[in-house]
Amino acid sequence: MTHFLTALLLLISTSLMATSPEQRGLEIYQEFDRRDSGFGDFSGKMTMVLSDRKGRTVERHLRMKSKEVANDGDKNLTIFETPRDVKGTAMLTHTHKTGDDDQWLYLPRLKRVKRIVSRNKSGAFMGSEFSYEDLSSQEVEKYTYQFLREEPCTLDGKTLHCFVLERYPVDKNSGYTRQIVWIDSSHYRMLKVDYFDRRNEHMKTLIFSNYQQYLETFWRASEMTMTNQRSAKSTRLLWSDYQFRRGLTDRDFDKNSLKRAR
Repeated sequence: MTHFLTALLLLISTSLMATSPEQRGLEIYQEFDRRDSGFGDFSGKMTMVLSDRKGRTVERHLRMKSKEVANDGDKNLTIFETPRDVKGTAMLTHTHKTGDDDQWLYLPRLKRVKRIVSRNKSGAFMGSEFSYEDLSSQEVEKYTYQFLREEPCTLDGKTLHCFVLERYPVDKNSGYTRQIVWIDSSHYRMLKVDYFDRRNEHMKTLIFSNYQQYLETFWRASEMTMTNQRSAKSTRLLWSDYQFRRGLTDRDFDKNSLKRAR
């Protein structure tokens, strides 16, 4: 009887360890990442709408392309097309699974490529509510995780079932102490992120909406809205014209591609 109870306690202990909040949070995010892997490359167009607390808006038009890299993070290039004062400005990001990401900003008026150092990545990108950190791909290895709960959530007016996770940036230069993430349990789409600053105060909220599926596999939000909880300013990203597997190469994402951007 003693041996039976010992074995039973060991089994229960092992089961609890396997389903700890940390392990479950990691497994959910790994599944989220797995379902978004394999797209190869894509390009798209974007309208960035900057709004102040009085509702006044400014529009910018951009194009963006991205490429997966085997055993590493994605490469991304974002190019401003209008208005005239930012036309030709381009940002190149090489995301890495571990260590600092590489980011460069090309300023056409200065004809200069500026490297974004990791300690400055919490700064605002081109006056928007998105930081340079927000615009890097969110690799699994960039965070540690904890599962919080399951709860109903909404997407475009529809009620879904969501996993709620907390993730903690590994990088000491991150602008955030933690982020709370909502992921729907059916298609593993990210629906919402609450960002907490270095003082652990709620700083921003990002909402994803109007998801579309491409290649019968990959989900992309057509609208992303980042709202600053303090200033009430917001930035909406409106996506269109997604094109996948265009055959983009590493040359499309080298530093010279910033100067070639038009």
